[in-house]
Amino acid sequence: MTAPTRWTDLRRFTGARVALGRAGHALPTAAHLDFQEAHARARDAVWSELDAPALAAAIGPGTRRVASRAADRRTYLLRPDLGRRLRAEDRAALVAAPAPGSFAILVADGLCATGVQAQAPALVAALRAGLAGAGWAEAPVVVACQARVALGDEVGEALGAAAIAVLIGERPGLSSLDSVGIYLTWAPRRGRTDAERNCVSNIRPGGLEVPAAARKLLWLAAAARRLGETGVGLKDEEPVGLGATQAAGRVEG
Repeated sequence: MTAPTRWTDLRRFTGARVALGRAGHALPTAAHLDFQEAHARARDAVWSELDAPALAAAIGPGTRRVASRAADRRTYLLRPDLGRRLRAEDRAALVAAPAPGSFAILVADGLCATGVQAQAPALVAALRAGLAGAGWAEAPVVVACQARVALGDEVGEALGAAAIAVLIGERPGLSSLDSVGIYLTWAPRRGRTDAERNCVSNIRPGGLEVPAAARKLLWLAAAARRLGETGVGLKDEEPVGLGATQAAGRVEG
C-alpha cells in the first residue's frame, strides 16, 4: 500500500495555507508575516475603485455607465441597501432607451473592483459572441460603480430585458484578490431575491477560466429561456463534455 501523501505535498496543488509548520504553539515568523500581508492586501482590495471610463472603453462602443445611490466607497460598504438602487437620473436614462426582450449585461465593481477591471472585457466579449450565436437580442452593456448584485434587477427592469447577467467583483480572500462572479436573473425587477438567481463564481486565472465561465453562463441562459425562470427552479444539469453551442441547442430542443 502506498504511504499517505504528506501534508507538505499538498502545497504543490493549492494556494491554501496548509503545512505552514509551527514554532512552539505559534506559526513560524515567515508564515505569520505572510498571513498579515495577505490580510492587508485583501482589505485594500475591498476599497479598490473601478476605473469606469477605461473599462467602458475596453468593452467597446455603446457601453453605458451608471452608479448606485451610494455616493462613495465608504457609504457603499456601510449601506448595502444604497448599492442596490440606481441613481434616479440613471434609471430615467435607461427607461428612455429600453431594449425590450433583450439579454442585458451589467458589469459592476462589487467588493473587489480590481478583478472586474482585469477580467470583464474578455468575459463580456465571450458572452456577447455566444449570445449572438444563440439568437438573443442584446442590450447595451452597462458599467456600474458602487454596485451590489441586486442593482441588476433595477437595470434589467428599466431596460425591459428578458434576462440580465451581473458580472461583479467577489469578496476578496487571502489567496484570491481578483475573483469575479456572474449572477443570472430571469425577468429582472426590483424585489427579486437571491433564490431567484443562478451564480457562476470564482472566475479568475487561478480558478474558473473565462471560456469555461462563459460556456456555463450561456448554458444557464438557454435553460432559463426554456423554463422561464432562474434560481431554485433551474438546476445546473449541463451534459459533461458538450461545448456552449451543443449544450444550448440541446437545452432549447
